[in-house]
Amino acid sequence: MHISDGVLPVSVAVGGYAVSLGLTVWSARKTRNEDMPKLAVMTAAFFVASLIHVPFGPTSVHLIIPGLTGALLGPSAFLSIGLGLLLQSLLFQFGGLTALGVNALMMGVPAIACGWVFQTFKGQTPSRQALVGGVVGAVGTVLAAIILAGFLMTGGEDFLGVAKIALAAHVPVIIIEGAVSALTVGFLARVKPALLLHPSRQAHG
Repeated sequence: MHISDGVLPVSVAVGGYAVSLGLTVWSARKTRNEDMPKLAVMTAAFFVASLIHVPFGPTSVHLIIPGLTGALLGPSAFLSIGLGLLLQSLLFQFGGLTALGVNALMMGVPAIACGWVFQTFKGQTPSRQALVGGVVGAVGTVLAAIILAGFLMTGGEDFLGVAKIALAAHVPVIIIEGAVSALTVGFLARVKPALLLHPSRQAHG
């Protein structure tokens, strides 16, 4: 799901960097020192999951876990995803540095939204939390795919077909992401429910 260098207009890439920088600063301010271990684990999980690419026509698909990252990290999810993307770009040239801002928006904004949805509707029982976790896991990838298609269409009519293929290619990924998120959240709800609380909720809990 990474957008490569040179695909988008310069104005879009620059605008992506500007918005991403603002969200990264906000995300960093929302992250407490005691949350750094969890952030590091989720950054590593995102890094590894999105390294495994499966070719699909002119594009490729892979797990991106924005919904799960948002459910576990809340506002810190944007920082986590941004760090993972930066490492992938520097170490493996996935996405490229000029597209880093838009890639961060594509995966980070759905993560923030899913984090809010999860905390609002997760309830108290492990079964409910697993269900909501599965829903946000799937929805996070849906949103990311839609944003990807939107960015690709700014590159001109040549990328319209690619945008449609990218949306279709992520249907199986959406199903897998939902299942993985449901299983992960359900497991954590039973063995370590504190990990499902965001900092603001812990402070008032």
